[in-house]
Amino acid sequence: MGLKVWAEDFLGLLFPNVCEVCGRTLVHGERLLCLHCIADMPRTGIHGDGFTDIHKRLAGRTPIHRAAAYFHYYRDNPYARMIQAAKYNSRPRLARELARMFAAEIAGSGFFDGIDMILPVPLHSFKELRRGYNQSREIARGLSDITGIEIGENLEARRGHSTQTRRNAYERWINTEDIYCVAAPHELDSKHLLLVDDVITTGATMLRCAEAIHAAAPGAVISVAALGFTHGI
Repeated sequence: MGLKVWAEDFLGLLFPNVCEVCGRTLVHGERLLCLHCIADMPRTGIHGDGFTDIHKRLAGRTPIHRAAAYFHYYRDNPYARMIQAAKYNSRPRLARELARMFAAEIAGSGFFDGIDMILPVPLHSFKELRRGYNQSREIARGLSDITGIEIGENLEARRGHSTQTRRNAYERWINTEDIYCVAAPHELDSKHLLLVDDVITTGATMLRCAEAIHAAAPGAVISVAALGFTHGI
């Protein structure tokens, strides 16, 4: 163990890791963010089954049991830029590491208790092939790293859709119509499922996925989690 720590410290001198938010050189024991930026993160404090702001945003035909989001997402904020980099700049490790941090922080609250499976919001196969990964699956992997909950691949995107960026709530809702479907729904029925995505904005994507799950497996209980939650829409 001592040799490993020494080697990591030596490599850190040659190729220093820096905080993704402020650019400070990370010291031993820090990962991704320095302690200052971890403390300053604009956390939502949402990780439960009360009627939260996320529940209000996702109010619809499919009931949402628990809801969680790590931090408030402001488009030009450096914390938001980590999600943008994970999504668009070929840095999926950021999404997975943020999800690990998030899961570790809220695990003691009981948020993950009784959850049987994590379902990432899917990308259409062509889009995932072009990007090289699905950032929501990386988030699911990060949550699973900490909780040990299995990741399911039952949720599928039957077609692609144009970007949701800059669309209003109604346009996002129309843009996601009839996209998602469920494979092997018998694997989901009567299970508690955690649906995960990178950011909850209008909630259109989460709602469409939840509706597809509920239609195919009406006995399933659905909770949701995301790294970011927009302050307003």
